[in-house]
Amino acid sequence: MPRPSFDRSLLTPRHWPAWIGLGAIWLIARLPYPMLMRLGRWLGALAMRVDSARRPVAEANIALCFPELNRAQQAALVDAHLRDIGLMLVEFALGWMGRDESIARLPLSVEGLEHLERARAAGKGVLLVGGHFSHLELCARLVSQRIRIAGMYRRMDSAVFEWAVLRARLHYADAMFEKDDIRGTVKYLRGGGTLWYAPDQDMRSKDSVFVPFFGVPAATITATHHLARMGNAVVIPFFHRRLPDNAGYALRLGAPLENVPSDDVLEDTARVNACIEQMA
Repeated sequence: MPRPSFDRSLLTPRHWPAWIGLGAIWLIARLPYPMLMRLGRWLGALAMRVDSARRPVAEANIALCFPELNRAQQAALVDAHLRDIGLMLVEFALGWMGRDESIARLPLSVEGLEHLERARAAGKGVLLVGGHFSHLELCARLVSQRIRIAGMYRRMDSAVFEWAVLRARLHYADAMFEKDDIRGTVKYLRGGGTLWYAPDQDMRSKDSVFVPFFGVPAATITATHHLARMGNAVVIPFFHRRLPDNAGYALRLGAPLENVPSDDVLEDTARVNACIEQMA
């Protein structure tokens, strides 16, 4: 897939704030990894104190998902979530704009590649199903060191960021498909491609169904079921986590979900949600 062409209109003054922001991200991505993580933790501590909009949402969601925890435990989990926002910001910067040699130096363990290899040997496309965890962008780039992948994305509001981020992602990805490009996505899967996909956001679309998520009925998009059926693909869970003490990242590909896709869109969607629960 060719990289996006540059439009000189992006250099006009109205885009300068975006370029300044992009420059800051580029500089952050050049920091040594330990310093980068210290910055992320500092930003996370700041977010925990000033991000009044996210806290009520996090409190409500954690209370619904973990009713077995007492109030103090739930509050600690909310604080940990808000602190993680800072790490998310610096890991996005590193995933987008980190040097190849910096990415290659990160400690990394990968398990379960045999599941992917068996699917490919059978002539199947692969949907790597994960969740929107804070380190997803960096882990997508990390796993691309071992396997060829493509991804789906939603177009950004800023034309500058749209150009820069798509260009950065295509540095390591086979292709990037807009979320509505079903034809291109299905063609890629039918050709035996591997597509990283995270279906755990409520898009409030007509293609959503209500299925359990942490025991609570949640509007969940059904695209995993439809993409797997149309693309002749198996669904493989993709687990990724950040290790403590700057020890790197652990990636794991699980066994393919049996009988997914089936003829039951509700059952398939519920099974994908259950899989994402295990990642949390």
